[in-house]
Amino acid sequence: MTANNATPPAPPVPSDAVGEGLKTAFRFHPAGVAIITATTDRGPSGLTASSVSSVAIDPAAIMFSVTRATGSAGAILDADSFIVHLIDAEHAELAQNFAVSGAERFTEAQGWTMRETGEPYLPAARVALRCQTLHTVTVGSSVVVIAQVLEVIEGTRGEPVVYLDRAFHAVATA
Repeated sequence: MTANNATPPAPPVPSDAVGEGLKTAFRFHPAGVAIITATTDRGPSGLTASSVSSVAIDPAAIMFSVTRATGSAGAILDADSFIVHLIDAEHAELAQNFAVSGAERFTEAQGWTMRETGEPYLPAARVALRCQTLHTVTVGSSVVVIAQVLEVIEGTRGEPVVYLDRAFHAVATA
């Protein structure tokens, strides 16, 4: 009997325990923090993300995920371009504002300006990456975005910040 005649095993069925275990595992895995902003016909929109990572250098590309394609995430997904702000510890309160629906956003006191390309921009960010979506992949209620980096805008480096155990923490550097 050959393996070609064998019935393939059924894929595993995830349980609530696996999902909760995954949340707990990543709750204690530090992640960098970014604020992603765009302008749509409804005005400026933004969200906080801790899932941003580099994908490729040529073409320059990054990826991140959003938990649903509505609200601020939907606006980012619908935008022609957006800016991913890699932030420092001094922006932890701002990141918290962008993580909560209805919180104050894009005020002059927070330091926002508009780029000539139309996106909300935080000049005080460590670095800002102006991007355009290349691909999206839907996974359950989340969307993974792979984006081409169109422009890298250097800012002033401060004390890095990570998200760990549901809180923002400064990271001391040497």
